[in-house]
Amino acid sequence: MAEGISQNRISRRDFLKLSSAAGVTLAISGIPKIASAALEEKKEENKIKWKKGDDILLRMRDDLLRALDKPVDERSWAMALDVRKCVGCYGCTIACKSENVSPPGVAYRKVLDLEAGKYPDLRRDFVPVLCNHCENPPCVTACPVKATTKRPDGIVDMIYKQCIGCRACLNACPYGSRQSDFGQFYTDKTPQLEDYETRPAFEYKKEWPRQKGKSPIGNARKCHFCIHRIERGILPSCVATCIAKATYFGDVNDKESLVSELIAQNKTKRLKEELGTKPRVYYIGLEEVRL
Repeated sequence: MAEGISQNRISRRDFLKLSSAAGVTLAISGIPKIASAALEEKKEENKIKWKKGDDILLRMRDDLLRALDKPVDERSWAMALDVRKCVGCYGCTIACKSENVSPPGVAYRKVLDLEAGKYPDLRRDFVPVLCNHCENPPCVTACPVKATTKRPDGIVDMIYKQCIGCRACLNACPYGSRQSDFGQFYTDKTPQLEDYETRPAFEYKKEWPRQKGKSPIGNARKCHFCIHRIERGILPSCVATCIAKATYFGDVNDKESLVSELIAQNKTKRLKEELGTKPRVYYIGLEEVRL
C-alpha cells in the first residue's frame, strides 16, 4: 500500500501545472485562484531558505524577503556593526561609492581608523560610520523645504529635486553623515572624463544621470540603506561586500531576524544616544574602542 502511494505521488510543481491545465475548463471566477497559486510558487522558488551552518548572507536575504512580504509600515530596518570583526579593508566604502556613483568629497560609508595607547601597548580599531537613520532625525526638522523625510519603515531619505542645497541638514546632523555634491569628478582635468563617473546612479529607486546642473549635483547626499536594492530583495552593497561579515541588516520588528538576534544577545551601543536621536545603527564591541 505504501509503495502504491509513493508511486502515485506528484510534486507540488506538477500539481500546479495540472491545475493550470484544468483551469481552462473552469468558470472565470476560478482563474484568479490559479494565477495566485502560480505566483505563490514563484515566490517559493525565489526564497533561499537558509539553514544553520549556511552563509549568514543567505540568512539575511531570507530575513529581507520575509520583511518585504509585510506592509511597509510594519517593517523597521536597522543595521548592526560588530567592530570586533572589522579589519579596516574599506571594502564597504568602495562598494558604496561604486553603487551610488558618489563623487570626490561624498562618502556615505566611512571607516574610522583609530589608534590608542603607547608603544609597546598599542591598539588599533576600525569603526564604520554612516547615516544612523534616527528615529528622531534632526536633519528632517532642520530642512526648510522638506527635502528630507522619514519613511514608515524608518529610513531617512532625500527628495533630490526638492533640495535647494542650503546645507542646513549637514549642520543639524550630529554624526557628520551628510555631504554636499559640488559636481566634481575624479577624472576632472585629465584628458578624458571617464564613463564610469558619468553613469547614472539608482538612488531612491530612480535613475539619476550624473550631469552638471541636474540632481543630485548641488544637493545634500547621504546613505539610504540602498533602498533601490532592498526593495528588490537584494542586501545593501556594504553588507554584501563585507569580507569579515561584520555588517548585519534586517527588520528589527522581526524577532527571528539575524539583526534582532544579535542586538538581543550582545551588549550594543549607539552613537551619541544622549542626544535622544534614537539611531537605527547598533554597534557591538564599541565599549572596547577609544573614540
